[in-house]
Amino acid sequence: MSNAQYRGRLAPSPTGYLHIGHARTFWTAQQRAADARGVLVLRSDDIDSVRANMAFADAMLEDLRWLGLRWQEGPDCGGPFGPYEQSRRRPFYQAAFAQLQAAGWLYPCRCTRKDVLNALHAPHAADEEPVYPGTCRSNAGVRTPDSANQPAANRRWNWRFRVPDGETIEFVDGYFGRQQFVAGKDFGDFVVWRHDDVPSYQLSVVVDDSAMQITEVVRGADLLLSTARQLLLYRALGRSPPSFYHCPLLTDDAGVRLAKRHDSLSLRTLREQGLTPEMVRERMNAVSTCR
Repeated sequence: MSNAQYRGRLAPSPTGYLHIGHARTFWTAQQRAADARGVLVLRSDDIDSVRANMAFADAMLEDLRWLGLRWQEGPDCGGPFGPYEQSRRRPFYQAAFAQLQAAGWLYPCRCTRKDVLNALHAPHAADEEPVYPGTCRSNAGVRTPDSANQPAANRRWNWRFRVPDGETIEFVDGYFGRQQFVAGKDFGDFVVWRHDDVPSYQLSVVVDDSAMQITEVVRGADLLLSTARQLLLYRALGRSPPSFYHCPLLTDDAGVRLAKRHDSLSLRTLREQGLTPEMVRERMNAVSTCR
């Protein structure tokens, strides 16, 4: 990869205030783009209209600028691959859905998370997607009433991507090295369009990273398994995937990984406590093993 080709991205979701863990990952993304003399893109992953909030979107941009992050393309400065808000990119996701459906990769599914857990007869971590047991796989090739090009015409259905059971999905992560996940064992058929008419994270980020010509995705280690799912989508859509660089996660004093519920460690709270950007960056560097 030549320096001129490098395109990295920041893709925060405006569903709460960004915390110091986000900041460290985004800072790493900026440094990697700078080291490659490349372009850094900011995209607002506000696809979930129920949870996304304009106030958080404004705070997100303000807090990132305050910390010292700079991007060359984004919702505030434009660029050749806009719009840079997922809420404005629905036609891109609909086109990808139609392509996957026409190729036979998708099937409608009525199963709820509770249904899946009951079918598995096993406990599962609250933030981890259970391996789908294939209850509705027999619906492959079925279209819901009036569903052509309308992913959620019938609001009772999710749409799942049928994974190639037994295939090992392998990639080399820029930080963690070689990774292997077995489809149907480590992850199952996954949702690409939800019953509430929202494209899934897996589909939207693949479509957008491809359309925006992102060459490296820097994000948290909690998304390593998602990379395997996304590589299958890239292949099914006939698109070349970027490289991936997953950062270790920050945890609180109890060893729990940071989330937006950790308000005391949000950038907004740290600012209000009188910390300077330099002080926050020193905190990040003190715990950082990401580069």
